[in-house]
Amino acid sequence: MVTSMKKLAELDVELTVEERNLLSVGYKNVIGARRASWRILSSIEQKEESKGNEQNVKKIKTSRQKVESELSNICKDIMGVINEHLIPSCSGGESTVFYYKMKGDYYRYLAEFKMGDERKEAADQSMKAYQSATTTAEAELPPTHPIRLGLALNFSVFYYEIMNSPERACHLAKQAFDEAISELDTLSEESYKDSTLIMQLLRDNLTLWTSDIPEDGEEAAKLGAAKVGEGDE
Repeated sequence: MVTSMKKLAELDVELTVEERNLLSVGYKNVIGARRASWRILSSIEQKEESKGNEQNVKKIKTSRQKVESELSNICKDIMGVINEHLIPSCSGGESTVFYYKMKGDYYRYLAEFKMGDERKEAADQSMKAYQSATTTAEAELPPTHPIRLGLALNFSVFYYEIMNSPERACHLAKQAFDEAISELDTLSEESYKDSTLIMQLLRDNLTLWTSDIPEDGEEAAKLGAAKVGEGDE
């Protein structure tokens, strides 16, 4: 499916909502399995290192590096499609937000395992893409729109997991949740399920993340009092 959707995207015509979703799901399935494998291998590698099992560590490290190479190639592949074909073909705010969010996601996936300067570069590019998506989303999409909410969810996960900033993650997630709650009655029936599901994920994250904020922090006190608040879309 990924190959077919990639060929369609390379025609330089704007994809329909269904085509866009198929492309996204296709790449997410391809990279999701490898992200899960990388986490498992990294965890086992750490345990074996702590036991001093050098032979096992060597084998696991080889497997982990193979997965990292596959992850890098997948991210490079979809990034090329996004930058060269999908974003230039956008004509509306919704698709622009969708693709910049997607770009931010795949740079975030790179930042999960890259080291040193490569990690910093991936994190910087992810930040820029999420910020571009946010600017367009705030100007053109309502707070209850599933894509705007999904962007806020993933951007907040970026702050928490990549930037190690639970305060900023909670602020972003809480703001998105509160803005959506205030306009919940304007939701159409077709997007109600998608939007409320993402709002629940925002709440779950806030609940989890607020426990990581020092209690003596001013922002922590505000967020702790709200008690509204993981996961990535």
